[in-house]
Amino acid sequence: MIKTATKAAFFASIIISAPMVAIAGAGHGDSHWGYSGHGGPEHWADISKEFALCGSGKEQSPIDISDAKTSNLPAIQFDYKPGSLEILNNGHTIQVNRAAGSSITVGGEKYELLQFHFHTPSENTVGGKAFPMEMHLVHKNAKGQLAVVGVFSKAGGKNAVLDKAWKHMPHHAGDKEKVASVSINAADLLPADRSYYSFKGSLTTPPCSEGVKWMVLKTPTEASSEQIKQFTKVIGANARPVQPMHERMVNMM
Repeated sequence: MIKTATKAAFFASIIISAPMVAIAGAGHGDSHWGYSGHGGPEHWADISKEFALCGSGKEQSPIDISDAKTSNLPAIQFDYKPGSLEILNNGHTIQVNRAAGSSITVGGEKYELLQFHFHTPSENTVGGKAFPMEMHLVHKNAKGQLAVVGVFSKAGGKNAVLDKAWKHMPHHAGDKEKVASVSINAADLLPADRSYYSFKGSLTTPPCSEGVKWMVLKTPTEASSEQIKQFTKVIGANARPVQPMHERMVNMM
């Protein structure tokens, strides 16, 4: 049996990277998970036994950040490297695969960057407010534990890095583009202020595995309204609703 942390990492790096896969689920026949209709978030737990945590979990993501406690959190040390653009449409989001050697270190623990992807509108909210877009940078440490850095985007000026990536955005599920002539560094998608909110959570997509360390940066970046529309035209709305907090707390720098 795969341990919880390892299973979460497996799904983050494999299933999130895969095209839409048909899953046999009771009452749904051959169906896909998605963000509306019979495959929408309220039905994920019914689609497959593997997705049970989507309905029964107590540390589910995303959340509404509304009551954060100031804490002595360690700074996130970002060590991202530039690399050739590898961008794919997995049917649920647009994903950019990692540049080799990119990582973060938090509290002495190193996590390697696997990939980053986007949601519109934002999945996490602050005081009940959603941002137009959110980027999730997915990392894994040597123990197989996941850490996700969330970065909000507000509507504003054109984002130069997104501009480079979006020019090669695959429009069909399962399509992938490798563009050796285009260099992307995830560090260029981060705000100057790296202070963050921290909480225990899960993957925001099936199988909704828990045990994920979440760090959501407090300061949003900017993307133009046109860039956000480019994404939604291809992917549509792909945000899971916020989940109950139960006994969890949110800490912040």
